[in-house]
Amino acid sequence: MIKNPVLTGFNPDPCIIRVGEDYYIVTSTFEWYPGVPVYHSRDLQNWQHLTNILTENTNFTGNPDSGSIWAPALSHHDGVFYLVYTDVKRSKYPFKDAHNYLVTATDIMGPWSEPIFLNSGSFDPSLFHDEDGRKWFLNVEWDYRIDGRNKSAGIVMQEYSPDDQKLIGQIYKIFNGTDLRKTEAPHIYKQNGYYYLLTAEGGTGTTHAVTVARSKELTGPYEVDPLNPMLTSAHDENLPLQKAGHGSLVCTQTGEWFMAHLCSRPVKGKYSILGRETAIQRVEWTKDGWLRLENGGNEAQVEVIAPNLPQHPFPSNQNEYDDFQNEFLHITWNTLRKAPDESWCSLTERKGCLRLKGGESIHSLNDQHLIARRQQHFSCEVETEVEFEPETFLQMAGLVLYYNTDNYVYLYLSQDEEKGKCLNIMRCVWGEFEHLDLWISIKKENSIKLKAELNEDEATFFYKADGTSWNKIDVPISISHLSDEGNGFTGNFVGLCVQDLLGTNKHADFHYFRYQGKQEGEG
Repeated sequence: MIKNPVLTGFNPDPCIIRVGEDYYIVTSTFEWYPGVPVYHSRDLQNWQHLTNILTENTNFTGNPDSGSIWAPALSHHDGVFYLVYTDVKRSKYPFKDAHNYLVTATDIMGPWSEPIFLNSGSFDPSLFHDEDGRKWFLNVEWDYRIDGRNKSAGIVMQEYSPDDQKLIGQIYKIFNGTDLRKTEAPHIYKQNGYYYLLTAEGGTGTTHAVTVARSKELTGPYEVDPLNPMLTSAHDENLPLQKAGHGSLVCTQTGEWFMAHLCSRPVKGKYSILGRETAIQRVEWTKDGWLRLENGGNEAQVEVIAPNLPQHPFPSNQNEYDDFQNEFLHITWNTLRKAPDESWCSLTERKGCLRLKGGESIHSLNDQHLIARRQQHFSCEVETEVEFEPETFLQMAGLVLYYNTDNYVYLYLSQDEEKGKCLNIMRCVWGEFEHLDLWISIKKENSIKLKAELNEDEATFFYKADGTSWNKIDVPISISHLSDEGNGFTGNFVGLCVQDLLGTNKHADFHYFRYQGKQEGEG
């Protein structure tokens, strides 16, 4: 069986393809670096994080929260991989300052080409390779003249010339969308003499859906499935997989069809702390030529019959314990808006430690010195040991639970004029900042261990100094604000960070980082 979601924790907007016996999924990364992870499978059940595509020639400094990389689309034709993606510079209404690019490679592991600029002003691109060899670029048409917040006017398409490396010819408006509105995420597939257009509609929240339309001609007109939507959870808030939508298709070498799609598992039915994740459903083509879930209806299933393929498990590469002995950061780690480099993030300056040098504030869109990984379980523990000798309250280092610049919880070391070196908690909830009046004194020149226990929508913090047992900070902390609801498009991250608001790059040394997830039902 396929157990959904197959990609847990912040992995939205999946695009799935098959190349021979290999299956690949790419997902959105927004402001997190590196951009566009590639997940690999041989059986659609077991997946591993194989590589990342946007590791060079990308810098999203200054981009807003939930900006940067939206809805990448991967395709493969004649031995070449194509990735199209959007770099969003501004996403507030009424305009979208967004730029679409293409990169190519002959190997999924790279190297990838320099980005080729395609167009601006909209988002959610894809590339369709037609049987006659022509390539067609699709994206949302965003019309600022439309009243209200929903300014998606449908799907447009233009030919891409590989020789000229640009879009050419007429722009075709191929789909106006349905009454579900917010038409996005177009993908075209050719099957049984029809062009099938899959789109996401209804927005990315609880009314999300997959809409299917078809046409005998590539440029339309497209006829909408009479039973639309093909997939949604909008009608039942108790379904385990919520926000189902944004689908893409793949056909196995055994002739079985599946759809990867976005979903969410809200904590207590309210808070998508893990963000939007990726699930896979088994689908089929009906006698009258429409795409349906094989089990009937339009509800996403948690368990799905796997394809008739040999099971292919992978060794775990989740890196639940990192002792920072390697020369480079593990693939699990992410940074904000730009690549880590030796100027602030070093595994060599002090062997066996991760040295982070202080950057701008935790609210910065430019120069945050923070590394983090996805939270992938409803309940988990994170732990580290840090050496840090702050000289002023403007220098901070510690353990962070981070959604974005307006929503975080931060257990940090700093310096107080009266208490000296001390431990405290700051948090930002829906943009409202506060620091708790804890000021726990810590001896100078001592390392300290920090731990957080996350349990659904609550977190509990602990510290250990001088070889003592764990000391519980007996202040209950809600983390319900570290969720997609009203915030953006990512999900909670857990990690390490250092700030030096004096600009002197005061460093902290982290000895290890441990992430231990608990499966549902575990104590």
